Amino acid sequence: MTIEDLIKSCQKQNSKAQAELYHLYKKTLFVLCLKYCQNEAEAEDNLHNAFIEIFTNIKQYKGNGSFEGWMKRITINKAIDSYKKSYQLISISDKTFPDTEIEENELDDYSLDYILALVQNLPDQYRLVFCLYELDNYSHSEIAEMLNISVGTSKSNLHRAKMILKEQIKTNKSVHTINMKYGK
Repeated sequence: MTIEDLIKSCQKQNSKAQAELYHLYKKTLFVLCLKYCQNEAEAEDNLHNAFIEIFTNIKQYKGNGSFEGWMKRITINKAIDSYKKSYQLISISDKTFPDTEIEENELDDYSLDYILALVQNLPDQYRLVFCLYELDNYSHSEIAEMLNISVGTSKSNLHRAKMILKEQIKTNKSVHTINMKYGK
């Protein structure tokens, strides 16, 4: 069955097609959820809510653009909605900071799971902005609108997220070097 046929069957609320669509995309969307959530349990909840929204609104998908992209947008919006309901996003100073780049070679010694764990440990407002900007290519103006913050706050949160990540990588690299030196 093609993806188009699968979508049409899901639009007719065919439960077998829904199960097939779920199994086809659950891993991709779960990884996306992990970027925006603090842990796997929260990511699973977000994934569940995203699929409910996908199946509820699949009739609205008209074939314009990527279906996977449509589902990813719903998944990201569900994660942001859960933070808007659960947490007060703190608006910080609109002071603009110079961009803080993390060199790719700084990340070479670390697994993707480790880097993801560092991102998950960021404070909520920093993690959301970091993921939206760096991982999902939203602009600061789009992020500001999505999170109801100013563009300056979005830039500030991104800078602070990068500073935290850079410091964690630097600290862990020092520990790794010491452990290697003493054979631990």
